[in-house]
Parts: sequence; structure tokens; C-alpha cells
Amino acid sequence: MPDSAEVLVALGAATVGEAGGVAMAPRIRPVWPGARLAAPAFTVRCTPGDNLAVHVGVTRAPSGSALVVEVGIERELGYWGEVLTTAAEARGLAGLVIDGCVRDSEALAAHGFPVFSTGIALTGASKTLPGVVGGGVEVGDATVQAGDWVVGDADGVTVVPTGELDAVLRAAKDRTERESALFEALRAGRTTIELLGLDESPVSEP
Repeated sequence: MPDSAEVLVALGAATVGEAGGVAMAPRIRPVWPGARLAAPAFTVRCTPGDNLAVHVGVTRAPSGSALVVEVGIERELGYWGEVLTTAAEARGLAGLVIDGCVRDSEALAAHGFPVFSTGIALTGASKTLPGVVGGGVEVGDATVQAGDWVVGDADGVTVVPTGELDAVLRAAKDRTERESALFEALRAGRTTIELLGLDESPVSEP
């Protein structure tokens, strides 16, 4: 029987988001094409401009989890790169979601390590200031608690609170089945206007 991570990856971030998950802001995007992630969150909050807490988070996060990192207002720095990726892989981490920039994007793709960020930046962060691991963070305008699930793919990232996982999975599977029936009807010649009960009267012709 597939585990939750496999099921969530197969359903996809968009479907999970429309089935009760909380979508992160569109600025959180995959760093390399094809990156896909579904894992429990291990949360990290940094002092803006510093990534010491990220280094600590890699050492404390459970195997199979994904780091979900809040960096505050100073996003335009490379908080993560190939060194941290190698360290994270060695400890069995599943991926990274960060509301800031990363670097070494080609290396991250070569590693196949799923990273979702706001962009790419050359300049690195300092490694001396306080931070927090565990608890709640604000990432991509969404609140994430340690243990919540994050689902990421080409469409973005969705958060599923841990206590709502079963309900979201049921709703997402139901939605997938309804969409499959919709696709069949469209291929048979029916229209979205008809099938979705849309009112086309507001749309006029010249």
C-alpha cells in the first residue's frame, strides 16, 4: 500500500491545495525542473541574513523530513547551496522549502535534491546569529508547524496540517476521480460551460 508521501506526490500540489491544503505564495518555486516533494516539515526560523539555524536544522531534522525555512525580510541571499545539500542527503532529508534564495542551482539539480525557493542569489548568508528550530514559521505567506506536510511540484507548494492529512487525502482522491470523469466527458464532445454549470450570458460578441 502506498505511503502518504507517494500518494501526495501523485496527487500533486494543485489538487492537494484545492482539497483543503493551504497554498504557499507563488514566489515559492522549484529551483530545478521536475523537482517534487512530499514530506513532514521540520521548521527553521533564521535571523534575516544569517543561516546558522539552517545548519543546525540539518543536524536535528528527522530522516525523511523536509526543512521549511523562514528567513524574514532579507530574502536575496543564498541561504542554501551544494554543501548543505550534501549534508542533508547524508542525513536522509527529503528536501527544502525556503522563503528566500539559494545558490548552486545546477548542482542541486545534479543531486536531484528537491528545493523550492524564492529565487537564486550568489551572495551567501552569515553563520553567527540566533535562530529557532521547531515550532511555527511563516513561509510563502502560509503558517507551517513542525510535522505538517509540504507538497511541492511544478505548480508550487501546498501545506497540509498534520491533523488534517486524512481528510485532505480523501478529498483530493475524490476530486481526482471527478476530474477524470470530466475529462472523459470533454473528450466525448461536451463543454465546460455545460459540465460546470457556467453562466455564459456576461460574455458578449461585438
